[in-house]
Amino acid sequence: MQIKLVHGVTIKQTSDFAVMLPFKIASQNHHDQLTFSRWLTRPTCWLPMICLLILIPSVSLAESDYKLLDALAALWKWLPLIVTQGFVLNVLISILTMAIGTAAGLILGLGQVSPLKPLRYCSICFTQIFRNSPWLVLLFIVMLSLPFEIQIGHLQISIPDWVKAVFGLSLPIMANIAEIVRGAIQSVPYGQWEAAESLGYRRHQTLWLIILPQCFKRMIPPWMNWYAILTMATPLVSLLGVEEVITLSRQAMGSEDDHPELLIPFYGFALMLFFIYCYPIARLTIRLEKRFAVQYI
Repeated sequence: MQIKLVHGVTIKQTSDFAVMLPFKIASQNHHDQLTFSRWLTRPTCWLPMICLLILIPSVSLAESDYKLLDALAALWKWLPLIVTQGFVLNVLISILTMAIGTAAGLILGLGQVSPLKPLRYCSICFTQIFRNSPWLVLLFIVMLSLPFEIQIGHLQISIPDWVKAVFGLSLPIMANIAEIVRGAIQSVPYGQWEAAESLGYRRHQTLWLIILPQCFKRMIPPWMNWYAILTMATPLVSLLGVEEVITLSRQAMGSEDDHPELLIPFYGFALMLFFIYCYPIARLTIRLEKRFAVQYI
């Protein structure tokens, strides 16, 4: 009888005594926790939702004078504005937020593994505060605390609401990216640090030349997953008046006399936009998880 202790390593059981084998909860098709976004790529998960969204309007519109074709015609009329000025702004907010959050999160994550205790404790404190705070609360704090314009001498610089939204969303992204950086650094075997020290490398040389190059490929899949989460969270800024896809959809429905029959087509179209944009990211994330998975020997 063979017992598998570690993935890829087995030993032979030579004793005649009964041995309790480890209890396996997962099946053979079970995937590791890194592939947590795999359910997004299964048609069995999102096809029933699409069918439900198609059937609901057909039932509710049967008793109304405002037909489904009228709602679709209204959507077609407002579609260029919703896509070019609404959804494009959502994508722009997500890209800028992810760039700022990644840069700040890298610094904060390196601070968490710093040998200086004050810097390490401050970095951990900032990370936990913003990581465990509601995104909407942070958005309200940033939107209400930042001024509408900055005056430098005779020059007045206005700060748009979407710029404030970028700074507000970058705070929780910064904290979560910091945790990704910290976890990736600590996942590198300690023997790498000892080997570099034996070769005369200083700590910052070891970190930048040996440790971080090994961490980048481990950070890419969770980084992409957080970008997809951030993109799907950008409609939160509509509560603060930012004219993105949801805000413009509400304004378009208001211009069409707010018929209830407009809700499913307009919001369903917004859902489809986010799905089309985020689904390839989920697929690519799974491929990278498989490619960069840590192999135990």
